[in-house]
Amino acid sequence: MTATHESAAEPALPSAEPQPAPGATPPRRPLAARAAAELVGTAALVAVVVGSGIQATELTKDVGVQLLANSLATVFGLGVLILLLGPVSGAHFNPVVTLAEWWTGRRGGPGVTIREVAVYVPAQIIGAIAGAALADAMFGEPLVEWSTHDRSAGHLLLGEVVATAGLILLIFGLARTDQLRFAPVAVASYIGAAYWFTSSTSFANPAVTIGRTFSDTFAGIAPGSVPGFIGMQLIGGVVGLGLVALIFTPGREAGE
Repeated sequence: MTATHESAAEPALPSAEPQPAPGATPPRRPLAARAAAELVGTAALVAVVVGSGIQATELTKDVGVQLLANSLATVFGLGVLILLLGPVSGAHFNPVVTLAEWWTGRRGGPGVTIREVAVYVPAQIIGAIAGAALADAMFGEPLVEWSTHDRSAGHLLLGEVVATAGLILLIFGLARTDQLRFAPVAVASYIGAAYWFTSSTSFANPAVTIGRTFSDTFAGIAPGSVPGFIGMQLIGGVVGLGLVALIFTPGREAGE
């Protein structure tokens, strides 16, 4: 019998490496890789939002067409980014989403830890600022020029509560119903719709809001409007989590 036949006949020795149980969640990527994914993803998202806004205003003076071009570019860009980077970091690109995931997982369930929050959120903010500067550079705009686009009106702040609450309801509703595989299409579609049905055009993201202050272009927001927007986004996140808890309450077994 040859060596090949002998080895085939012998029982396989157990691997020295620990093996995950069948159906177990695969090991997470290193935190540095996940932080890089959040930084690059948020930068790319803001570059898409700001860059498409600049391009739109250069091509047409019709504000409706400008918004349509800006929203379509954001839908396609966001969907691709979630599909690409979701398996690495979860593709949050948004401090409200990160904080909401930490809150829902704080009792040992799936979610990010407070240490991961402390890494993700700065990465998202740095990425957003870098993305705005990159978009400005691509179109020959000053790399840093504070936006003068005031967005402090009360109805715009209400729009941010609605936009952010809907986003959190969607993401965590998908998670509760085991449908996160549809997140690239569902989240991008929601943001595209919210561009049009919310008065604020759906920033729904503190990091993106901060990044957009660095560009005095179509998609910009004046620094003075940022605290109000972020405050309403955080309130929207709380409202969204409340709706998730109300709507997706676990069912009871028959007879309970």
